[in-house]
Amino acid sequence: MTALTHRRVLNIAIPIVLSNLTVPILGLVDTGVVGQLGQPEAIGAVGIGAVILTSVYWVFGFLRMGTSGLVAQAHGAGDPAEVGGHLIRALGIAALAGLALIVLQVPVIRAAFQLAPASEGVETLARDYLAIRIWGAPATIGLYALTGWLIAVERTRAVLGLQLLQNGLNVALDLWFVLGLGLGVAGVAWATLAAELAGLALGLWLARHLLARGLRAAGLMASDKLARLWRVNSDIMIRSVLLQGCMTSFLFLAAGQGDVPLAANQVLLQFLALTAFALDGFAFAAESLVGQAVGGRQPQALRRAARLTSGWGLGGALLLGAAFLLAGGPVIDLLTTSPEVRAEARLYLPWLAIAPLISVAAWMLDGIFIGATLTREMRNAMIQSVAIFVLAVLILPPVMGNHGLWSALMLLNTARAVTLWRLWPRVEAAAR
Repeated sequence: MTALTHRRVLNIAIPIVLSNLTVPILGLVDTGVVGQLGQPEAIGAVGIGAVILTSVYWVFGFLRMGTSGLVAQAHGAGDPAEVGGHLIRALGIAALAGLALIVLQVPVIRAAFQLAPASEGVETLARDYLAIRIWGAPATIGLYALTGWLIAVERTRAVLGLQLLQNGLNVALDLWFVLGLGLGVAGVAWATLAAELAGLALGLWLARHLLARGLRAAGLMASDKLARLWRVNSDIMIRSVLLQGCMTSFLFLAAGQGDVPLAANQVLLQFLALTAFALDGFAFAAESLVGQAVGGRQPQALRRAARLTSGWGLGGALLLGAAFLLAGGPVIDLLTTSPEVRAEARLYLPWLAIAPLISVAAWMLDGIFIGATLTREMRNAMIQSVAIFVLAVLILPPVMGNHGLWSALMLLNTARAVTLWRLWPRVEAAAR
């Protein structure tokens, strides 16, 4: 393995951080372009359509994490054929999942609008938007697998390149299709579909040599390899669904505190999202470097990878916590003009100042355990953590109000870290 240095960690992490920062920009451009049409229904249609697809695609996010861990281990073991094989199998799942969504689009879209009903005008335009965007399902899900592969082999500059290509093309086509050709909401959908297909094409081109090796390798679809793929990805999916359930329940429970606390929590969650965007890069670096150490059977390299990536993650958490404490108030004022919401959000801002420090251990351990493909342990640790969270939300909010709700969320992330840390010996054993 190449020497594990701070520079190597940053070479992996920084492009991921920059890539993440481009994600909100596209939503702003979509909203701004369609807003030029002067139709409130059009803005609502693009917004709700994008949320529906994001929620559906999120279910398949396990392909990113599972592919990253498996490919990193094969890369560390010096097995390029299996690096390609893991990617081919993940792309196969993506293709099947995408085709299933295309075939089942009518009931899926109908169910989505039953859960989140909209006005007739918004729903009509949103259905047009979804009928176009759904054809990009295989590409979008396939890009999860390709992103995981690129992270595993430390080609995160290519991840940034993919993101810039997709977002840049999407913005250019948005302007042309909507403002130039007058295609309206359909133009936004066609622009996004074209960008998704272009991203998939670039990703496949980047992986072409390893894909060719994987296709020539013996036992590509061997039952033991497929069983491992299923085990890793199903464990991650269960873990992710449980985590998302906790985050969703946090917002639902906030609604019970009243409209102003709900709005304040929604504003403050943007700080938490920014924290995840910034620290994801170091967690992804841990996935790659730990996975390679496990594949290469190098426990010393594993320990050094965990220390280096976690050190940078902790440093980032300290900076973010200080920034939120010092500049959180003005940022809140930018996000809302309501005096009541501003005052309420400031009341709970200290939770966001300590949130990065409390949460960073859980995020870094997630990356380490993904790299070691100890996904059953991740699943079981999440089950235990969710049980603690449920107990906390039953006890604390009735006594402490919204402070109790934030306490429960911090307890969730603390429990995630503690339950995984207890299993650290299994990480080291995986590299022996």
